[in-house]
Amino acid sequence: MHVVRKVFGLSRRDRVVSAFFVLPILSILCLIASPAPAKERRTAVTVAIKLNAPPGAHSVRLWIPYPMSDANQEITEVSVSGNFTASGVYREGVFGNAVLYAEWNEAKVPRTLIYTSTATRKEAVTKAFPARELPVPREELRLYLASTRLGSTEGAAKEYASKITNGKQTTLEKARVLYDWTVDTMYRDPDVKGCGLGEVDVLLRKLGGKCADIHSVFVTLARAAGIPAREVFGIRLPKGKEGDMTKAQHCWAEFYEPGYGWIVVDPADVRKAILEKKITVEEAKPLREYYFGAVDENRIAFGTGRDLVLNPPQAGAPINYFMYPYAEADGKPLNEDLYGFNIGYSIRFREI
Repeated sequence: MHVVRKVFGLSRRDRVVSAFFVLPILSILCLIASPAPAKERRTAVTVAIKLNAPPGAHSVRLWIPYPMSDANQEITEVSVSGNFTASGVYREGVFGNAVLYAEWNEAKVPRTLIYTSTATRKEAVTKAFPARELPVPREELRLYLASTRLGSTEGAAKEYASKITNGKQTTLEKARVLYDWTVDTMYRDPDVKGCGLGEVDVLLRKLGGKCADIHSVFVTLARAAGIPAREVFGIRLPKGKEGDMTKAQHCWAEFYEPGYGWIVVDPADVRKAILEKKITVEEAKPLREYYFGAVDENRIAFGTGRDLVLNPPQAGAPINYFMYPYAEADGKPLNEDLYGFNIGYSIRFREI
């Protein structure tokens, strides 16, 4: 406004000359101030199942994470085929995770299923932090403040959270120092199988792990500090035009900012870059800033929640988290572990 008032005080000729210089400058400033459009990636994904179940099993059941469309991704052109007896898409009852379920009710070999879909994923940017905070709606978000089987908010987590957030008043301030502590203190351990189990008490001593480990620590510390938080489980879209992504599962995290909503963070990808690019924590500062409030478009979200009873309910124990297929034969889990790489599945992608 100061520039405009001065221009209006000039002669007609001077106003024209000034406008010649001022308008391009204002246009440049507008371009700088305008946020860049979110990046986007579109891929066809195929999950192929050939179950390694006993040939004589009479009841074989399979549960597959089933991504849904949301503000950051659109899932279309879904197709499910195979020689199953029955199949359907169901929602798990606590966190609302979608599940593709299939069952085979007679002895047969092979037991097959092919699930294809097209995923259009956008970069998620949640950096419009509010100037003032509202109170945390604790009852509404109690699920995201609670302990889990492997992530107690008491004991060591409580002590760490209290020490790290000491002197910080707002949710945003506390979340930021917890994020920075996670980036500075934890490290990516390439020897951990899959994405890790997220055993927080163990991790607070070891401090190394994969994405589920690093984000379990962040989420548990945030909850211990009174901040609603959750892991988001999904799969990473690898570089290239097509290829295998069977073991490309990835997770990130979100915390709840009162008056704004869920804010995404991915400290694990900062630590991944430090390891793989052989850079220092200081050299990773641009990534640290980016991944506090944003995640890239190279991922598909499945869901959230820990200690899950699927739908239809599995006969086995609650699942630590649902990022991998799970199967049972005659009421007994086929998965050797959480990741289930032994049950017989592959996941491939093709960029469109």
